[in-house]
Amino acid sequence: MTFLQILKIIAALGTIATGLLSLLRPRSIKDFTGLEASSPRAVTEIRSVLGGLFVGVGLAPFLLPHPAVFQTLGVMYLAIGLVRAVSMVVDKSTERSNVISLVVEIVFGVILVV
Repeated sequence: MTFLQILKIIAALGTIATGLLSLLRPRSIKDFTGLEASSPRAVTEIRSVLGGLFVGVGLAPFLLPHPAVFQTLGVMYLAIGLVRAVSMVVDKSTERSNVISLVVEIVFGVILVV
């Protein structure tokens, strides 16, 4: 196993961990994301989109072990990062948590696409 393959596995596991946190503790993400689970509907949305989706796409490379699945996960991260970067400028939201997220998205994206 190469160093790059190990990094890809770490990125996929990090994706799963992010999803599990959102799925199991949706109210805990407020401090980092600014998203508040202020109603049962909001909790469901955080669990399903930030939880279920991230768990699913993080598991995909292990369930469908093909390089293209890792690359698809990388494209997802790069797309999120691109939209986040534009939004940070347009919405004037260059908070620390947004910068950290952007860096992780770019790093994970590049690792997974290569």
